Amino acid sequence: MSKIAAIMTDFVEDIEITSTKEALENAGNEVVVISDNGKDHVDGKQGSTISVDQSIEDGDVSSFDALLIPGGFSPDQLRTDDRYVDFTKKFVESGKPVFAICHGPQIFIQAGVAKGRTMTGFTSVRPDLANAGANVKDEEVVVDDNLITSRTPDDLDTFNKEIVNALK
Repeated sequence: MSKIAAIMTDFVEDIEITSTKEALENAGNEVVVISDNGKDHVDGKQGSTISVDQSIEDGDVSSFDALLIPGGFSPDQLRTDDRYVDFTKKFVESGKPVFAICHGPQIFIQAGVAKGRTMTGFTSVRPDLANAGANVKDEEVVVDDNLITSRTPDDLDTFNKEIVNALK
């Protein structure tokens, strides 16, 4: 069993956390939702309420086996907060698995870990990743060492299979 940190704030793309969380938990993993929006939950773009398990203040990379960054408008907010950026950078540099979908890879730009990496993301995010030096692909799922990225909710089945397999 792996313990996965899932960082997010309000306006996360609901299905990108609910679907991935379900797939990971069904495979015997634990998903810990990390946020610091001053509430005990995160409000999804489509109206879901996702319970928060701990604050980013208590986030310690050594306590987790992997990192999940769901999309929506959440990553755009997370990348303006050094706590999330530093957490993400430490995770990527640790070599532990990092999973990001849709707008999730945006935070890799601020963390300074996009350059030279191969990845994908939402249509509007791909040019930003390329400008940051990433090798960008327009594919359902892109695996580059410890980074697994995906484009949209339409790719969730493939993304979920890949992230579950990465933890085996």
